[in-house]
Amino acid sequence: MVQGTDTKTAVPGVRDMLARLISLPSISSASPDWDHSNEAVVRLLAEWLGAMGFSIEIIDVPGMPGKYNLIATLGRGPGGLVLSGHTDTVPFDDQRWQTDPFTLTERDGRFYGLGTCDMKGFFALAIEAAKAFVDQPLRHPLIILATADEETSMNGARALAESGKPKARYAVIGEPTGLTPVRMHKGIMMERLGFEGQSGHSSDPELGRNALEGMHEAMTELLALRAEWQDKYQNPSFAVQVPTLNLGCIHGGDNPNRICARCELHFDLRPLPGMNMDTLRQAILSRVQPLAERRQLKLTFEPLFDGVPPFETPADAALVKACEKLTGHTAHSVAFATEAPWLQKLGMETLVMGPGSIDQAHQPDEFLALSQLQPTVNILRGLIKEFCL
Repeated sequence: MVQGTDTKTAVPGVRDMLARLISLPSISSASPDWDHSNEAVVRLLAEWLGAMGFSIEIIDVPGMPGKYNLIATLGRGPGGLVLSGHTDTVPFDDQRWQTDPFTLTERDGRFYGLGTCDMKGFFALAIEAAKAFVDQPLRHPLIILATADEETSMNGARALAESGKPKARYAVIGEPTGLTPVRMHKGIMMERLGFEGQSGHSSDPELGRNALEGMHEAMTELLALRAEWQDKYQNPSFAVQVPTLNLGCIHGGDNPNRICARCELHFDLRPLPGMNMDTLRQAILSRVQPLAERRQLKLTFEPLFDGVPPFETPADAALVKACEKLTGHTAHSVAFATEAPWLQKLGMETLVMGPGSIDQAHQPDEFLALSQLQPTVNILRGLIKEFCL
């Protein structure tokens, strides 16, 4: 168990830090009834890191009132290491929780609370690891990065990439991976395809233009594209080695005896590293646009959200090798998406690794095992020594 309070910096120990972070609601959600500002969490982190000598920058996320990113930097110079996490959590069903989600509860060798593993716990452990270096001359800066709205739009990370900061050479995102390094994940795209035709009496097909029949043909094209992509792209590092395309939901028409005037399909696509999302969208459009024109249907094709690109860092990268040495685990892939593509866009060698299990994330009674705390601090201190001293 990580110990106590650093009286010199007046920053609490891990348990107290985590308890305070958990107590501050910072849910991000597409539903306004659930959505919260993350400002209180960001300002609390800034208070602790400022007391340790970090320079603090709190940045508004454009177009998102109440949402903020934090860049806290210790030391100066080129290069450096970023320890990154998101400040938001998902919504929760309090009837399925055994304890208050906003009260840190210790039971059976675990800390329970909303965000313990996904991922407020990482901030407490990163700060604890950094305490050992506040009085040491760093050759390269240590940056603790806290982002907004990862669980919904990822607009916090997007805004950072667009602004061109922070600048560093290496970045570790502390998502829950059981302290096993992750160097690649698939992307995720969610798309909306719509056709608008002309309604009419079903007794005479010439009276209308059937959007549902057009969608049937479009779905055949999408499944053909899926087969082509799966034949062309495989990556044995993933449990599901091929890109996937799922036809998720469809809405259209209003009565059996009316020609369907409107039909809409929602589907998701999970590309492998090396597959470009814009290229995939263009391939889809090239298949569905001709049939829409032939059937005289108005076509709408647009993302339901901007998507997360696939991510990969080479197996021989310095950061991958360092994390493998410190953890004793070979870097692997995961099925979930992270903010890693945007840190890569900033020019950083990036890896995902943090305490806790993704199986606990987004679940009632989310927890972080106490047995993960000190190993996390030790690994992070090893990385700081490697890339900052």
